[in-house]
Amino acid sequence: MTTATMMDVPLTIDLVVERAERWNGAVEVVSRRPDKSLHRTTYKVICERARRLARSLVQLGIGRGDKVATLMWNHAEHLECYFGIPLAGGVTHTLNLRLHPDEIAFIAGDAHDRFLIVDEVLLPLYDKIVAAGARFEKVFVVGKHGVHDNYEDLVAGGNDKTALPSLAESDALGTCYTSGTTGKPKGVIYTHRSTILHTLVAALPDSLQLSRSDTLLPVVPMFHVNAWGLPFVSALVGTKLVFPGPHLDPPSLLDLLSSEKVTVSAGVPTIWLGIREALDGNPNKWPLQPGLRMIVGGSAAPEQLIRDFDRLGLTLLHAWGMTETSPIGTVSRLPPHLEAADEATRYRLRAKQGVPTPLVDVRVRNWQGDVPADDKTNGELLVRGPWVAARYANNETPERWTKDGWFRTGDVARVDEHGFIQLTDRVADMIKSGGEWICSQEIENALMGHPAVREAAVIGVPHPKWSERPLAVVVFKPDATAELGQLRDFLAAKFPKFWLPDAVEVVEAIPRTSAGKFKKTELREIFKDRYARATDD
Repeated sequence: MTTATMMDVPLTIDLVVERAERWNGAVEVVSRRPDKSLHRTTYKVICERARRLARSLVQLGIGRGDKVATLMWNHAEHLECYFGIPLAGGVTHTLNLRLHPDEIAFIAGDAHDRFLIVDEVLLPLYDKIVAAGARFEKVFVVGKHGVHDNYEDLVAGGNDKTALPSLAESDALGTCYTSGTTGKPKGVIYTHRSTILHTLVAALPDSLQLSRSDTLLPVVPMFHVNAWGLPFVSALVGTKLVFPGPHLDPPSLLDLLSSEKVTVSAGVPTIWLGIREALDGNPNKWPLQPGLRMIVGGSAAPEQLIRDFDRLGLTLLHAWGMTETSPIGTVSRLPPHLEAADEATRYRLRAKQGVPTPLVDVRVRNWQGDVPADDKTNGELLVRGPWVAARYANNETPERWTKDGWFRTGDVARVDEHGFIQLTDRVADMIKSGGEWICSQEIENALMGHPAVREAAVIGVPHPKWSERPLAVVVFKPDATAELGQLRDFLAAKFPKFWLPDAVEVVEAIPRTSAGKFKKTELREIFKDRYARATDD
């Protein structure tokens, strides 16, 4: 019998912290404060403070598996919590500040959060969460002292003689809750092992391709699936971090992108739509790094948006993931043999969600089994891998997992001959009209390619004859408009006639979830009677 000879080094967060401190210690971390001033520090300082934070938490009784919640924007102190809480053996629980206070209170209670670390500017929200029933043993404020304990005192209280616990790969490191768009939010708990593996693969060249030569501005909030894991990747490889704080409007982001010479950023399509409009309106105001890479996730980006940024000398990179997948699942990068393909093919592929990252396996399956790679047949996207959840925290909705261990994403997808995955809809958002299925997301992405349309959401609305018919809800660009017939003509070359919306509703803004996705449940309620008396074919 052959015995392995490799060292058994646990894959735990202290490996990231030690490397960041020792080898990337001089790398800068920049944070924009609420007053828009910039705070500059380094990984070395952050890691030293994270250890003191960990020792202080241990002294206060935080033990293995205890949850410490954060209610914070993106900044250096939040990064200290990412490291310090799990170094203490605890679990970092990033609360989504964009949810309703009642939802946040429910999530904090469901997770059994013991302590809370909160930004001073978010104390009014904290008060509403407490009024909704949330209870924490201790509350620490990043900012002025006030009536609560101060975060700086918490960090300073860490005694160097206090021992930190030994960590195991299987220990819980962090937790996030789903957005709750299809039911109450559900908890996903990440381990040290899953986080380290996710971090290593996310940094790879054909994944998110972060390195020491990059400067990253994560627009995606740190409470949204741990900022897609990007802070962990940055610390490991030595990427300079630029945190925007609460200032997420396009001019503020562009000021930082320009002044800090950012080479990589990450956010949802809404962010990039606003950035594109700002750049088109002021083409010479913000000199950006040539080839600035903008990772887009959360929902599909329209092909036209990818084309627009290419025109501006910038690159939009599609990725897909979920809270349940830590979140990176697929990335859309053209393989070398397709770099010379015609322009239409290249853009069509780049607008898809791409292929799974290493160590992630996907399949698209319908009632007949795995769908063929014909770019036509739809099925549900299933996924499994070492950073994919095997269950929810409280064993809720076990039907989301197949008997053979695959996670049912709830996304409708198809596969092309190159293996590229394209999400065509959510199962819950599919429109069934006259017995035929219509993919709403495909129509809205095409609509957003119309020169007059800024944003578009397509929903199924009850119809007395066809069961459901698509309705387009659009936001036009400033000083632009289009009639229903013009929009239908624009779509007619791309879709069957029965897919075309029967009506258009113009709105000033489309309601969104906390993750920036279109809130179609609200739209369906608003426009539920739109076709109540319609009988035309």
